[in-house]
Amino acid sequence: MTAPEPTGASVRLRPEIAALPPYRQGRPAPDDGYKLSSNENPHEPLPGVAEAVAATLPEINRYPDATALVLRERLAERFGVTPDEVLVGAGSVSLLAQFIAAAAGPGDEVIYSWRSFEAYPGLVTVAGATSVRVPNRPDHGHDLDAMAAAITDRTRVVIVCSPNNPTGMLVTAGEFEAFMARVPSDLLVLLDEAYIEFVRHEDSVDGRTLIGRYPNLVILRTFSKAYGLAGLRVGYAIGPEPILDAARATAIPLGVTAASTAAALASLEPAAEAELLDRVEVIARRREAVHTALLAQGWPVPGAHGNFIWLPTGEATTTVAERLFDAGLVTRAFPPEGIRISIGEPESVDTLLRILEELVPGSQERHPA
Repeated sequence: MTAPEPTGASVRLRPEIAALPPYRQGRPAPDDGYKLSSNENPHEPLPGVAEAVAATLPEINRYPDATALVLRERLAERFGVTPDEVLVGAGSVSLLAQFIAAAAGPGDEVIYSWRSFEAYPGLVTVAGATSVRVPNRPDHGHDLDAMAAAITDRTRVVIVCSPNNPTGMLVTAGEFEAFMARVPSDLLVLLDEAYIEFVRHEDSVDGRTLIGRYPNLVILRTFSKAYGLAGLRVGYAIGPEPILDAARATAIPLGVTAASTAAALASLEPAAEAELLDRVEVIARRREAVHTALLAQGWPVPGAHGNFIWLPTGEATTTVAERLFDAGLVTRAFPPEGIRISIGEPESVDTLLRILEELVPGSQERHPA
């Protein structure tokens, strides 16, 4: 039987999806360079975590526990909730997709600050809903008053990211409490805390203190950053059971592997977690040192509370990013706004500061050739 000749006609796709740019990772680092584009933990996996992952290899012919029950039980004990009030997914971004799909569809709106996590717009579009982007304040933090004012009858979800990716600013506990007082109790609020372990500011909002206070609040966290499991994709949500059940219904089955679950459980063992959090402290101190040095150079960097720095380079974003790349540093550029720079290996810091000192806005006027 002869195959039909191609007609050149394209498959009918949703036009908003066809026009949606796919998520793209940053460029790989050169062999002698450093990847500072993905907010990864630069430390190698703990031996015990690697051993736990290896122990799952003999059973990769079997499906994992679809509910990650043992991990949910461990997290439930930690947060003082029931296992049914914990949802585990393939990274917090997967959980975001589930919650948005559960609450919002065509004709509905999802509010978030902008610039914030670059995946938000795509997740909303895929759900068929409409994004409402509320500009960040001049200091690059969330304008929660403006976000509350943007709520309409069509709003179904509001996302608050603290610390905000990529600008690094956090939401204070007082700001969040005032915001929640203005939000209708039937409107889903997602508190995205992917970088919460790196926060050292005592006034920061902390979802753990909010559990049980709001019937419409879900807290999202991940093992990717502080726990160094980015390659295994495991995150979790804490919230009211009915909301989590709705998100469970939207999930792709069996998204969390046995290796991911084993690694997360091994990371929560007391000795392992203590070592991991010591590493987090090292990164936080390194971040503070970089932040202080950039301010001293004259860069107008905002507060930094994740494992990264936000460099507001404006129209010079591409130029600065290319200069860093030529020096062996791969960063995440968001033209024409700025560059997010992960806090990586200590050897990368000297190069970073040396190049950026040459590129400080106005430096040519202060130091003419």
